[in-house]
Amino acid sequence: MTPQHALRLSIVLWLCVTLSLLAWGFAGYSWALCIVAAVPLLAPLNGLIRGRRHTFAWASLFAIPYMAFAITELLANAHARWVASLTLLLVFGWFCSLVVYLRVSRAQ
Repeated sequence: MTPQHALRLSIVLWLCVTLSLLAWGFAGYSWALCIVAAVPLLAPLNGLIRGRRHTFAWASLFAIPYMAFAITELLANAHARWVASLTLLLVFGWFCSLVVYLRVSRAQ
């Protein structure tokens, strides 16, 4: 995989994670809470688009609270399991794509 492919994949997965957080409104959460949860994801967007390795490094740590939230809701909230499993899958994919970009762009 080239760094450009990994960069595009991580940006697409970032968008999917953001949209999945907004989808929590369909599971009974307030839309304001969904927007508040999605707003912090705007922080790494500029660095992701520019391909800054430092941003990819801290964004991988940034994904962990979203993963913990999805796991908690998957186990505790039967009504929201469908959106929790979707969010968990997307956050894990985003995390992996960030790590892949860091590995393939290391040689440059």
